[in-house]
Amino acid sequence: MRAPDPVPLPPEPALAVHGLSVAYGGTTVLRDVSWEVRPGTLAAVIGPNGAGKSTFLKAVLGLIPRLSGEVRLFGRPLAEARRRVAYLPQRASVDWDFPLTALQVAAQGRYPHVGWFRPLPRHERDRALAALAEVGLADLADRRIGALSGGQQQRVFLARALALEAELMLMDEPFAGVDAASEAAILAVLRRLARDGRTVIAVHHDLATAPATFSEVLLLNGRVIAAGPMATTFTAEALAETYGAPIPLAAAA
Repeated sequence: MRAPDPVPLPPEPALAVHGLSVAYGGTTVLRDVSWEVRPGTLAAVIGPNGAGKSTFLKAVLGLIPRLSGEVRLFGRPLAEARRRVAYLPQRASVDWDFPLTALQVAAQGRYPHVGWFRPLPRHERDRALAALAEVGLADLADRRIGALSGGQQQRVFLARALALEAELMLMDEPFAGVDAASEAAILAVLRRLARDGRTVIAVHHDLATAPATFSEVLLLNGRVIAAGPMATTFTAEALAETYGAPIPLAAAA
């Protein structure tokens, strides 16, 4: 008798955080945060100002120290999975006066593949240009990054992440301050990434658009208030606990 085929194991979570705590100057900002996100998910991190949303992303990436907790990316520690992850910071944290073109910024995503101190071959530049084309900015490849609009700048940073070929993208308010065209272009790319099995985790502030944009949500205010599928987690009760006041779901629908 032929042995039955082995049952395939489920894929490791793209992100698994267990017991994460972070403090600034003796004040605990995040306490005992645990959350897992499956591959191919569009997930939002939502909460009020000062809730620790940006801190959460930075702690996951090792950009700030953590008091306690474990972070695994695709089942591995950050040091072993770093090239599989891209980070898009808030626009306000970037020096937009730096004299780089849109193509040069997008091409930064290829350097981890070829080496930082080696000339970038023509075919690698072409891959960066293709990433710019995917976000609708190929015609602005030679434009200085500081001369672009806020939405265009955000799209260039997304192109850099696409050029990196990251499997997990951590994005800090990618839709903040962008025009309607850029928002639509960014959203189209994120949905395509999810269809391809890649994972996006984004800090998001617009409650009205969250349910239509994301499939999973982490409601955060110093600790995990609720986490899970958007359809069952994004409730009036959970939002009221997260924000400390009633939030009409009509404003978040």
